[in-house]
Amino acid sequence: MRFLGLFGFLALATAMAGESAILASGARLHADGHEIEGARVRLYNGNGFIEMDTALVMLFEADDPPPAAPAPAPAPPAPAVQPPPSPQDLADVAADRYGLPRRLVRSVMSAESGFQPAAVSPEGAIGLMQLMPGTARDLGVDPRDPAQNVDGGTRYLRDLLVRYDGLLWHALAAYNAGPGAVNKSKDGLPPYRETIRYVNRIDKAFRQPAAQADSDGTR
Repeated sequence: MRFLGLFGFLALATAMAGESAILASGARLHADGHEIEGARVRLYNGNGFIEMDTALVMLFEADDPPPAAPAPAPAPPAPAVQPPPSPQDLADVAADRYGLPRRLVRSVMSAESGFQPAAVSPEGAIGLMQLMPGTARDLGVDPRDPAQNVDGGTRYLRDLLVRYDGLLWHALAAYNAGPGAVNKSKDGLPPYRETIRYVNRIDKAFRQPAAQADSDGTR
C-alpha cells in the first residue's frame, strides 16, 4: 500500500522518534518511533508499543521539530571600572573637607612624597602625606591607604594651623619637625636646615602663579 510497499522487503526498519502514523481510516497516531517486521508494524510510545498490520498504515510523517530554544539574553555589559582618584584629587577632597586651600595641601603632598602613594622615608614616614605610624595611630587612619593617609595628614595640618593661630610657617615647621621643636624655638622656626628648606619650598609653591602650579601639579 502506497509507501508501505517500499518497506515490504525489509526484515526490520526503525524510524527516528517523533512521528505520526497516518492510518487507512484517516486517523493519526503519534509514536515516538516505529518498527516494521514483515507484515507487522510496532508503534512505540514511551516504554510500550502498539502492534498492527502494516496494511492499516498508509504512511508515516515526521512531527514538526520542536521550536528552537530562545537564544539566551546577552549578558549585561560589565560595569565600567572607575580609575582610583589621583593624589591631587585626594588632596582637593581633603582640603575642601577641612577648609584649607587646595594648593596648600597639594604643596605639602608634593614636598612630602612627590605624589607617590607608596613612598616610605628612611625614618619610617608613610604614604602621600608621610605620616609616622604613631601619628597615623593617633589620627585613627591607616597610613597605607591613600585616601585615609591624605585625610589624616590634612586634618593634622589643619589642627596645627589652629594651634599656631593660622601662622603658616609655624604649622609647616611643626608638620616637619614636630610641635615640640617649634615650641622650643624663639621665632617658631626650628634651626634645622631640612625644616627651613621644607617650609620655604612649600611656601613658594603655595604662593606661585597659577600657570606654574598647574605644570607641577600643586594647583
